[in-house]
Amino acid sequence: MIGLAKSKLFSPWTDPATGVTVYLLTHKVAPVQEAFYFVNNSASTDGRYLWFYCAFPPSGSQRYGRTLGVVDFERQKVRHFPDTQFQGASPLADAESGEVYWTSGPSIWRRPADPAAGAECVNSLPEDLVKLRPVHRLATHLTRSADGKEFFVDAAFGLQWVFGTLPVDGGDFQLWHRFDRNYNHAQFSPTDPDLVLFAEENHPDPITGLRFPIVDRMWLIRRNEAPRPVFDTPARVTHEWWDVDGEHVWCVWGNEAWRTNIASREVEKVTWPAHCWHAHVSRDGDYMISDSNERFYRGCPSSVYFLNRRTGKHVHILSNPEMKGIVGAQYHIDPHPRFCVSDRFVVFTAAVRGEVDLAVVKVDDLISRTE
Repeated sequence: MIGLAKSKLFSPWTDPATGVTVYLLTHKVAPVQEAFYFVNNSASTDGRYLWFYCAFPPSGSQRYGRTLGVVDFERQKVRHFPDTQFQGASPLADAESGEVYWTSGPSIWRRPADPAAGAECVNSLPEDLVKLRPVHRLATHLTRSADGKEFFVDAAFGLQWVFGTLPVDGGDFQLWHRFDRNYNHAQFSPTDPDLVLFAEENHPDPITGLRFPIVDRMWLIRRNEAPRPVFDTPARVTHEWWDVDGEHVWCVWGNEAWRTNIASREVEKVTWPAHCWHAHVSRDGDYMISDSNERFYRGCPSSVYFLNRRTGKHVHILSNPEMKGIVGAQYHIDPHPRFCVSDRFVVFTAAVRGEVDLAVVKVDDLISRTE
């Protein structure tokens, strides 16, 4: 990211307990400025653009009503785009073009960071599928197929959950599977355009209001085939994502991150110094980032950690205080750390100033503390 330390948009902040310096986006275009959910990229590979979530309390929620902002490091500008109101954690930044994609209702939209440009509809679920029903979710997280041709959707409308693909060129929707309960967090394989990882989620029945818990969390589905579980026996792990090799999937459980081979089902477990909440791995597998909490609730206290897998050493980056009230409860302000810009930086959400900020830390600084 161009001139992060010298940028007038960011302010350095050093955690008094850990001594680690992070950079907070203190130039505000919204009262709440958050990192993307950890599954999805938010930055361009060249480091020019960094997208983030915006919220304007008390409007909107983590389900719908937040909008997008972008940092343009080359022009040293921060812009907010009111036309980007999105569902859930759907936004995805294209690493090469710097454009951003999001979902709204039955449609996928995109726009560039250029304020003179407008939003464009990429594709939509067909009307004869949706009919007159509101689409509560089109995609938990937008992910693109390995060949770049399709987006995967895990849509929720009426009393069904529908999996399938929407081509980037506006072509016809392809149905993969229908479910009668809530499955979500679907993510295209990074190497195989016909394979998707997804999750069994807690199911709130839309008629009775009863809640049916997770029994077996992690699943795979191949195009034109039936879904199959990742593990031989049911496992209630959580927060899953693909390894870059496409041969392994990750999840977290307790104070561990699990790396599972999808063919052999062999599991490698990485132990953390604290409860592991969300995690992400560098492309070479040498470094990991995670957040943690002692007791989960929206707005709970949280911490962010870095692990050097080559040396086995970790560093505690910072601790976020509890955020009470509507801001903490409404907008899913978990840290959600993720590597970006060719693994040179980690981006996450911080609350150390008593407000919700986008935060960036240099990976080289973290490596030097763990050599």
